[in-house]
Amino acid sequence: VNLKARAGDGGRLFGSVTNIQIEKALKAKGLNVDRRKIHLDEPIKTAGDYEVPVRLAADLTVPLKLSVVSDS
Repeated sequence: VNLKARAGDGGRLFGSVTNIQIEKALKAKGLNVDRRKIHLDEPIKTAGDYEVPVRLAADLTVPLKLSVVSDS
């Protein structure tokens, strides 16, 4: 999943990426995943590539590959 966010010098984001933005990006691709199942230890504050664990069932957690890129 690719997410665009406003970033300054060095890839530091203005604000942060949270599980709510990830949920919206997944819905735009036709995937309905509740934001409470997307586990971020803390909000993402720099551009880059991340693996975010998504808990689909009690015993099934899958990594979601997320790329945060600058929109400017």
